[in-house]
Amino acid sequence: MSSPSANSELKKRILFTIFILLVYRFGTFVPIPGINVEVLKKFFASSGANMFGMINLFSGGALERMSIFALNIMPYITSSIIMQLMTSMYKGLEALKKEGEYGRAKLNQYTRYLTIILAFFQSLGVYYALSNVENSAFISDSKIFMLTTCVSLVSGTVMLMWFGERITASGIGNGISLIIFVGIVSSLPSTIIQVFDLSKTGVYSWFTILLFFVLFAGFLMFVCFVEKTYKRIKIQYPNAAMMKASGMSDSSFLPLKINIAGVIPPIFASSILMFPAALVQFTGVDGDFLASTLRRGGAVYLALFSTLILFFSYFYSSIIFNTEEVANNLKKGNCFILGIRPGVATSAYLDKIVSRLTLIGAIYLIFVCITPEILVTNYSIPLHIGGTGILIMVNVVLDLVNQVQSHLYAGKYGSSMTKKRRVRVRA
Repeated sequence: MSSPSANSELKKRILFTIFILLVYRFGTFVPIPGINVEVLKKFFASSGANMFGMINLFSGGALERMSIFALNIMPYITSSIIMQLMTSMYKGLEALKKEGEYGRAKLNQYTRYLTIILAFFQSLGVYYALSNVENSAFISDSKIFMLTTCVSLVSGTVMLMWFGERITASGIGNGISLIIFVGIVSSLPSTIIQVFDLSKTGVYSWFTILLFFVLFAGFLMFVCFVEKTYKRIKIQYPNAAMMKASGMSDSSFLPLKINIAGVIPPIFASSILMFPAALVQFTGVDGDFLASTLRRGGAVYLALFSTLILFFSYFYSSIIFNTEEVANNLKKGNCFILGIRPGVATSAYLDKIVSRLTLIGAIYLIFVCITPEILVTNYSIPLHIGGTGILIMVNVVLDLVNQVQSHLYAGKYGSSMTKKRRVRVRA
């Protein structure tokens, strides 16, 4: 049983997290100045808004309403990925990363600066895209609205970045992930309502609706199963005899996820496929052929999407899991993989394992991301979140559950240690 103080601390953290997320949701309904609401609604109802689909999904419809949180936390996510890539390629940043708390603080500072720069350019892009639509989404062509749009959107992104850091420090779970999670989940009620409306109009029978929800629940369970599945590589310690004599385990495991790359490959792939449409939108050239070729759910789109996911799975896995570095760390700790020589042989063995896991993970990501696209395109199922959104939802919930359990276990361990001290004092 966990201690009352630990339970009280956990409740405070949960309430603080809920409060910050409620403030965030309220902010998604606060519009920036100078927006023509009617023109904006028509634009997002048309196919021309497809390029904003992912940002609008992650922002919980804030982009569709052009609120102060329209860009959501996407600039921060992009800058974090860029910094991660630069750290793996630039020796100076890699050395800074190894300097402990000071190095991590400096890298976080660089990430924040890059976030502001990216948010500024993205806000300019949003302004020019919406001002170039038919009848313009702004009430006037005055450049003052360009300034207010940039200031509002950049300030909103910085505020969300601060919200995320506060949740991580004083709340429960990863703040940035929870903000994205809330944005994605906010689209679920409208999806459920649309499904039931389709049943009332006779488009789908009640049996079809029930089958849809059962399959969706099974799909979520499958994603949860894969995300919690690990390949365990046994690591042996050199002083096995001494550890066995003292009753300690002489080995441990190096856990490797099946989906090593996480949700980054689908995000990169979607961003690249949206870029041609964005370029057409900004330049104003005739892009009907390009739009029809890269139509979501089309054969060309699905083929390119799958290929890009496969490429980025291998690319990103090689960055976040450096087999040479892991092999050197094992060698420095006088540990070795059972049956494998330390050093180069260990690195080659890990390369082979990671390569196979990455292939399985890429096939899994392609299945999860392609299936919703086919259902929406061919069967007109109003599933707005897509495969990328489902992956984010599942990972955030699993991480949140793990953190809650960690707090409960810490409280239980603390209370048991307190009881032991009391017994010793009485003795």
